[in-house]
This record gives sequence, structure tokens and C-alpha cells, in this order.
Amino acid sequence: MKKIFLYTGLLIFTTLFWSCEDFLEKEPFEDPSAEALTDAESAVALVNGAYQPMQRPKLYNFRIWTLDIVAGNSEVGAGGGTDGIETIDLSNFVTTTDNAAALDIWRGPNPGILYCNTVLENVPTMNISEDLKNRCIGEAKFLRAHYYFILVRLFGDVPMTTSTPKPGENLMPARTDKQRIYNEIIIPDLKDALSLLPAREQYGTADKGRASKGAAAGLLAKVYLTLGRYQDCLDMCNEVERLGYTLNPDYMDCFGAEPRNKNTAESLFEIQYLGLTRFGFWDDENQANWQSTYMGPRGTGWVGGGYGWNQPTQEFVNQYEPGDLRKDKTILYEGGPAFDGKQYRSNMSNTGYNVRKFLVPLSFSPDYNTNSASVIVLRYADVLLMKAEALNELQRTSEAVAPLFEVRKRAGLTDRSALEELDQDQMREKIIHERRIELAFEGHRWFDMIRLNNGEYALNFLHSIGKINADRKHLLLPIPQKEIDANPNLKQNTGY
Repeated sequence: MKKIFLYTGLLIFTTLFWSCEDFLEKEPFEDPSAEALTDAESAVALVNGAYQPMQRPKLYNFRIWTLDIVAGNSEVGAGGGTDGIETIDLSNFVTTTDNAAALDIWRGPNPGILYCNTVLENVPTMNISEDLKNRCIGEAKFLRAHYYFILVRLFGDVPMTTSTPKPGENLMPARTDKQRIYNEIIIPDLKDALSLLPAREQYGTADKGRASKGAAAGLLAKVYLTLGRYQDCLDMCNEVERLGYTLNPDYMDCFGAEPRNKNTAESLFEIQYLGLTRFGFWDDENQANWQSTYMGPRGTGWVGGGYGWNQPTQEFVNQYEPGDLRKDKTILYEGGPAFDGKQYRSNMSNTGYNVRKFLVPLSFSPDYNTNSASVIVLRYADVLLMKAEALNELQRTSEAVAPLFEVRKRAGLTDRSALEELDQDQMREKIIHERRIELAFEGHRWFDMIRLNNGEYALNFLHSIGKINADRKHLLLPIPQKEIDANPNLKQNTGY
């Protein structure tokens, strides 16, 4: 059997709270050896470890959603002064190579990649059922592709590793061309995951939220859209439809800490939290979603925490069309519907607005670290909009109307005839606008901006809202200087 190094002990210790309450109640293994890691429970524990870094603040619990601030949808807000200065610098495009957010995002995926590689080296030789073996391998491949997809979009070329480090090996890898990473890891891993993973409905209650065929197909569609491979994107969107995903009846059914809001019919993949307080708020093992804590109006006591981050701009609010039901469900504004019986006032934020869609009432999360809501990563509305975009780019503009209208109809925008009159360029603008509104503050806007027209869309938009410092170099984050100092084989991105 392949030797498993000491980091496996930490891997298992940090991950036994993923899948269900029973798993949470088990003690972590003490001093695990290679011989101990041969059974089904060990295989699942290894895979659980590969999920856990996604829960951390370096990725989905903080840094990913703050990219909407960088994209111009919102301002940091927060407590003023140096509070959130790293995000303020990113959003003002004065980023330097010591930026703390860039360091977090660079480091965030790496434990997950390591854990995935550990799974892929050890699970294939375990004496477990073929179904479980295939599932574990499929989960690890989905997650590894996901981690690399984050990295290549934000940094471009990054080091590529497909195995765990061995004694005597080079521990200072150079950056690998991002296209090679797409071709050798991201796309093949997602294709394998699609083949190996169960459908969502094949999971039992205790395993809800694990990667499924739908998650693999949806993420692969997003990869193909990013690369401009529109027919491939369309094929994957159709696969998601074939698997039976649907829109929730109400937009807000997607969000919240109530059980009915988690792993819904619309959800392809979301980051799970238990809302437990057994670990500190800043610990990597923390099991509370931070969105409500950070985005609640500052100092109001409306939610557990309430740090006043991510305040929508007036320019963003102006993008809502008359009659769009999502406005009242996405943002807090003076004169809008009450939240938990409380009326919002414009002086509660610097911009006059706060994000509403992720806020959890005190009755469900009474403290800053008790929120069990999921962070939504992929949902069916995103797939429908990807399908519309792919069809339009394939010059099938009339066919793009149906998936676009399906999303808009739920939002109360029921004039289909206006969409049928759009030409290809107008349809393109309508779809990107729809993505901005439908997926607001979910961490998609920056990635959409930088992929469109080779990044020119991002620069033109940022300049139009007064972000005049934005330059082509800012379409990628800087490689953190700390990492270059530690590994001289790393080369900095152009312009930093």
C-alpha cells in the first residue's frame, strides 16, 4: 500500500464533521497508519477532508463572495479605517504583492488539492465496494478540478501537482501554463467525475450535499463557457436538464438556514455548514456560514454579528427593472419590505443599502457563529443562463429566449415578446445583465466580467463606474510576494 504521510492525521481530524451528525459524534483517529486506512470509513473520511477547505474563509466563507466588491457591485462598508483594507485595495485596483486577500486565495485551494491527491493515490487500492470506491474517486476529481478552476481564473498559470509530495522531490514547483491545467486536470477530472458520481437522488439523507453528476456537469459547463467552447457548454447544460434539476418556485427558496432552503431542487452544489460553535470563529474548522454575520447592517443587532460588509452601490441598485421581484429579496433599502419585523433605514450603511438575501434571523442563528445556511456555489438558474449564452454565441439567438425567459419569469418579468425582438448583440447584453442580477453577491460577477471579450468587458465596465485605476494587469491577482520569497521558481504576473 502507498505510504500515507503525517498530514493525513490532520486531514482526518479536520473533516469528520462533513456528512452527517453520526459522523460528527465519532472521535478522530489517533496516530493513523497506512494499515489503518483500508476500510470504507477511512475512504469516506479522506474524501471528507477534500471538501473541508472549501468551507474556510480563504475560499467560499469569505474571499469568494468579496469578489463582488472587486467587481463593483458593492463596497466593503465594514467599520471604516483599515477594516477590510485588503479588499478595498483590490476594489480600487491599487493592489500590491503583499495583499492579504490575494495570499488567502492563493493558499486556500492548496490543502484541498493535496487532500484530493491523497484520495486518488490511496482509495483505488482499498478493499471496499466498487460503488463507494467510484464515488470517492469521483468526489475527489470534482473537487480537485474545482480548486484548480478557482486558481487559474484568478492567477493564470499556477503550479500543477497530481500527487502527494515524496521525500527528495522538488517542493518548489514552477507555474504551469493554465491551458495545460485545463487540458490535463480540470476537464478530464470533471469528465471522470460525471461518469463516476451518483445522481443527486441516489444519495441518502446523511450524504446530501456531496458532489453528484449534476454538480460535475454544471461545473464543466462553466469551464467550457469560460473557454468559449459553446457547443460543449450547451451539451453540459442539457445534461443538467436531463438529470431533472428545476427552479425553485420562489427565489428566496434558495437561501436561508431553514432545512427547506438547503440542497433544494435548484441546487447543484453548495458548501454545507452545521452552525456549531465548538471551534473558534476564525478557525479553519469553524462550522458556521459567515455571510449573514458579515453582511448584516452594522451595529443594528438584526442578525448574529452584523459587520456591515458588502454594501450594494447605487449603480447596482439602478439595474433592477420595474417589477423585478428579486430586488426586495436581494437588498435592504429604505421603504422596502421589513426584515424580521424591522424597517430598514438608509443611514444603516454608507451606500444606503445592505445585502438581504443571505441574512438569517436571530431565531435561526442567535450568535455570530451559529449560522447553518449553505453557501450556494452552483444552481440551476446559473445553468439556464449559461445555456442561453451558449445558444446565443452559437448564433441560435431565438432559441436562447426560452432559458432566459424561464429565469426572468420567476422574477416576475413576464414580457417574453421583448426578448424575441433582440438581435445577437442585444441578447448578449441582456444575458450578462441577467446574470448580474440573478446571481448577485454569490461570487460570479467578477468571473463573468473577466471572461467576456478577453477581459475588455471588465475594463470597460470598471472605467464606466469610475474605477479608472483598473488596468489589464488587474484581471489577474498578483502572486503573493511571500510565496515568491519561499519559492524562487515562481514568477510574478505581468505588471506587478
